[in-house]
Amino acid sequence: MTNKIANEKHPHANLLSNFILGSQDGLVNVLGILLGLTAATSDLLLIFVAAFAALGAESISMGAVAYTSTLAKRKQYLKGVERENSEIKEVPKLEKDEVREIFQQWGYEGKKLERATDVIVKNPKAWLAFMMSYELNLQPIAKNEPRTSFLIVLGSTVFGSIIPLLPYFFLGGDLILSALGSVVLSGALLFFIGYYEARVTIGSLWRSGLQMLIIGLGAGVAGFLIGHFIGAP
Repeated sequence: MTNKIANEKHPHANLLSNFILGSQDGLVNVLGILLGLTAATSDLLLIFVAAFAALGAESISMGAVAYTSTLAKRKQYLKGVERENSEIKEVPKLEKDEVREIFQQWGYEGKKLERATDVIVKNPKAWLAFMMSYELNLQPIAKNEPRTSFLIVLGSTVFGSIIPLLPYFFLGGDLILSALGSVVLSGALLFFIGYYEARVTIGSLWRSGLQMLIIGLGAGVAGFLIGHFIGAP
C-alpha cells in the first residue's frame, strides 16, 4: 500500500515554479556580475571568465538544492504514509474521529456527516489519501521527481544565465553597449516570465511581469553599483 500510493503518477505541479526559479536566479546572478565587472574593468576576458564560472557554479548549486529539497519532501511524505497506515490499523476509532472532525470543519452535520465519514473509512486507500492530504497537508512525490526537479532547475539556470551574456558575444568590443543590450534583453525575459506565470496561474499579467522585471533588474543595478564604487579604476 505504501509504495503504491507514494509512487502514484501525478502532474508535475512544480514544473513552472522550478523553471522560474532556475531561469530567474541564473539570469539575475550573471547579469549582476556582468554589470559589476563592466563598471569595474575593461577586460572582456575577465568578464567572460567570471560570468561562466558563476554560470557553472550556480547551475550545479541550484540543481542540487532542487534535488535535495524535493527528495526531502518525498521522504517526509513516505514517513507520513507509514505513520498514518500504522495509526489506521492500531487506533482506527481515533483516526475515524479525525476524519469526522475534518468534515465537520467543512460544514457537514448529522446524517450527512456520518455518511461522508463512513464512505472514507470503508475504503483503506481513500482513508489513507484523505488523511495525508487533509490532516498532514502532504502531497505524493513521485520517485523520479527529485531527478526531474534537478534537471529542470539545472537546465533553466543555464538558460537564464546565457541570456545576459548574448550581447557580450555579439557586441563585446563595446562594453557599455553590451551592458545596455544585456539589461534590455534580460528585462524583456524577466517581464515575459512574470507575465507567463500570471497567465497560467492567477494574478494581473502586467503587474506580475513588472514585479519580476523590477526584482531582477534591481539585483543587476546592485551589481553595477558595487562594481562602480569599489571596482578597479
